Amino acid sequence: MNPTSRRLRIREILERQEFVDLASLCRELSTSEATIRRDLSRLERERVLRRVHGGALAAQPRDHLLDFDWQAQRHAAEKQRIGQKAASLIDDGQTVIFDGGSTVARVAEALADRPLHAITNSLAIARVLRNSRRVEVTLTGGYLFPRLEVMLGPLCERMIASVSADVLVMGIGGITEAGFSNNNTLLVGSEQKMIEVSRKVIIVADASKFGRAAMVPLAPLEVADLVVSDSSLAPEHRKMLRDAGVEVVLA
Repeated sequence: MNPTSRRLRIREILERQEFVDLASLCRELSTSEATIRRDLSRLERERVLRRVHGGALAAQPRDHLLDFDWQAQRHAAEKQRIGQKAASLIDDGQTVIFDGGSTVARVAEALADRPLHAITNSLAIARVLRNSRRVEVTLTGGYLFPRLEVMLGPLCERMIASVSADVLVMGIGGITEAGFSNNNTLLVGSEQKMIEVSRKVIIVADASKFGRAAMVPLAPLEVADLVVSDSSLAPEHRKMLRDAGVEVVLA
């Protein structure tokens, strides 16, 4: 592939997913890291992207998929009910990993007065819990992804790999028969580590997340112990989860 074609392909990728990492670009374009770095430098000079540690960010984001504030406003009533229901499934004294989604933040709100140890890569969730006298909060560290308000990347993943948790509460970008998926490669990397170190996995997702796949595959349905969704979840999607051995709880 010639340089012009490579750079055009990088532009197309950034239009879809806003962030791209070096390793994925090398695989996608079948070329070396040094070549990709030169392409990114050229595109940065053209103001197409901004280089960051491990990859590049689109200079002008084209969608709202990776914007926490925008996501928090969608299906707000359903997310509030899901948060309350999921919180009722967690026991006092447990160590809970909170992923960075807007629905997960509603779970954290419902648990703010409960004795827990929280581990999170989310600044939004840290703010929810910062004044709690009963929840101990540990932040992961890592590269800060501003619009999602989460910390990601190798440092974040190494920290997560060094702990263990009773429960993981995780949001998701899409759910199909093929499994769970999300909208960013670094986001998926940290979430996979969270799954590995947690004894129980609770997915919180309103019905709009079902029947569509997000950009990056995360894990098969079987990794979840239960999914908490809202009462409008279609019967076929309830059956899909149950057939995979996943408990379904509706709020």
